[in-house]
Amino acid sequence: MIRGWFLAGLAALAASLLPHDARAASVEAPASLIVSGVPPVPAALLEQAKPYLEYRSARLLGWHPVRRSVLIGARDDSRQLYEVAAPGADPRQLTFGEEPVIGGEFSPVSGDVMLALADRQGDENYQIFRVEDGRMISLTGEEGRNLGVRWTRDGARIGYSTTRRTGLDTDLHIMDPRDPATDRLVMEGRGGGWSFADFSADGTRALLYNYISVTISRLFEIDLETRALRALVPPTAEPFAFGSARYGPGGRILAITDFGAEHRYLAEIDRATGLPRRLNAETDWSVEDFRIDPHGRFLAYVLNENGVSRLRLLDLPTGRPRAAPPLPGGIITGLSVAPWGEVGFSLATASSPGDVWSFDPDGPGLTRWTQSGAGLPAGVEPEIVAVKSFDGLPVSGLLYRPDPARFPGPRPLVMVFHGGPEGQSRPGFLGPANHSVNELGIALFFPNVRGSTGYGKTFVALDNGPLRREDAVRDVGAFLKRLRRDPGIDPSRMAVSGASYGGYMTLASLIRYPKDFRAGVSTVGISDFVTFLEGTGEYRRDLRRLEYGDERDPAERRKLKAISPLTRANRIRAPVLVVTGANDPRVPPAEADRIVTALRARGGTAWHVVAEDEGHGFEKKPNADYQFLVTVLFWQRYLLGTAPHALSSR
Repeated sequence: MIRGWFLAGLAALAASLLPHDARAASVEAPASLIVSGVPPVPAALLEQAKPYLEYRSARLLGWHPVRRSVLIGARDDSRQLYEVAAPGADPRQLTFGEEPVIGGEFSPVSGDVMLALADRQGDENYQIFRVEDGRMISLTGEEGRNLGVRWTRDGARIGYSTTRRTGLDTDLHIMDPRDPATDRLVMEGRGGGWSFADFSADGTRALLYNYISVTISRLFEIDLETRALRALVPPTAEPFAFGSARYGPGGRILAITDFGAEHRYLAEIDRATGLPRRLNAETDWSVEDFRIDPHGRFLAYVLNENGVSRLRLLDLPTGRPRAAPPLPGGIITGLSVAPWGEVGFSLATASSPGDVWSFDPDGPGLTRWTQSGAGLPAGVEPEIVAVKSFDGLPVSGLLYRPDPARFPGPRPLVMVFHGGPEGQSRPGFLGPANHSVNELGIALFFPNVRGSTGYGKTFVALDNGPLRREDAVRDVGAFLKRLRRDPGIDPSRMAVSGASYGGYMTLASLIRYPKDFRAGVSTVGISDFVTFLEGTGEYRRDLRRLEYGDERDPAERRKLKAISPLTRANRIRAPVLVVTGANDPRVPPAEADRIVTALRARGGTAWHVVAEDEGHGFEKKPNADYQFLVTVLFWQRYLLGTAPHALSSR
């Protein structure tokens, strides 16, 4: 089982974090971390937290077309690729690098080639690798950002996107991964949003996707020989976007879109008119993914219903719904249909981490391939908290409460913001964060403020630009009003936390609501919108300008400066823990340095943890585990009042 492959590494993990002297009282930080202003982490805290640090999950990446095994991504010290030969079999490790592998796939038909995708120390300049006997052989060299691998149906070639020509524009290439010398340019793109969506059955045409923003994207078809390109859906006055797109039986073009609708739906694109025709009946929630049976019998799709994934089947010949097995509420990822028609996916719920499941649409029941959560502490099911904000807008979030039998009376609470802002807090497994609920008795609340995905294209655009940015922060006030009245919450002990855009929301909330929040944790967060936009990766800068504003415009620049946390850092009275990846290509590390310097300059408390071998968040297990322990210590001191106060730094 999955659990078996990581137990052997637990002793090594503990050794890497425990003191060199077994009698010492504190845990040493990994050598890659620079830690300042942080007290020693008690060794006893590591002992208590060990079961939560064992957390693993398995994500389905695909099927082997001949062996009928599954390829999964799972983490040891870093995320790697494994093959599971049969349901319940021990995973066989396929990659062994120090850097996390973010994706992988076997070639269709023969399965003779396996590809992997990885970067260096979190720089997000991903390269495509061919995996042979555990060795990773780069097919794309060392330059640019190479993503979006799609195989042709016969498994002879791949298409992918790359920025290596200019560092800004995304070009489209095709190659036979067995021979990198076959690599050829198909299209020079302008901007950073181009990718392959699918290849036609005969390999002569391809669907192309151009992402402009979360609410605007376009779908094209290209003739791979003539390179003639045509837009499939004409632009309209009302913005619209696409999700996945694929060729269906008989060359039909199927896609996810919100053309003419608030929520995304499954559609067939009429080749003559370019108009999408709805295929699924649901209208109140968005379709987020779909896959087509290779034999054209059905398609499987996933509906996002207030954050919960619902798996549905649609009969392609008739257009009617088919029966799908019932699943517990959670998050489905890695949806895949095997060449023989078996439907596979990963499912994570609040009470269990992600595992791989499958079913035969014509057969009985579900098959479970992995057991990631066996013996690990379970999580608790959240409740939905819905309120109306300052302008009457309905907003909601997920509240995880500690066991009242173990932790009676009003409990402290941490409000945790998601990143994005085009993201959504959903009821998946909390991993190590379950320690806060189960062992510290801290309630966790995950708000979905305006600008979040999952609630329609109007909602996701309500925070766009500098003039509306702080409306999302005002949503926090509506949640505070509701939570203060909750008899299970202690209003005098509340804190905030978040990563990326959530890091900005953390700092902004500490500024706007200084009497409500006692402490905050900002991970790879934005502190100054102007310097962020000037320093973020060139390939994504225009995309972020559409979301936040254009720092080149004098009026917008002034407003962006005015709403930046760094401009108002003197209003932050609470202690702050700041976490930084030194190689972060999205939020420059200087964003963290500036806010730490500003807070300390006026005598404020700022703990700072910097990883020299990480990017936009900590992916390597020793780093992530130490960050977790420091965060627990931070909450113990500033939210619970139970930690010692001796300081150290290095």
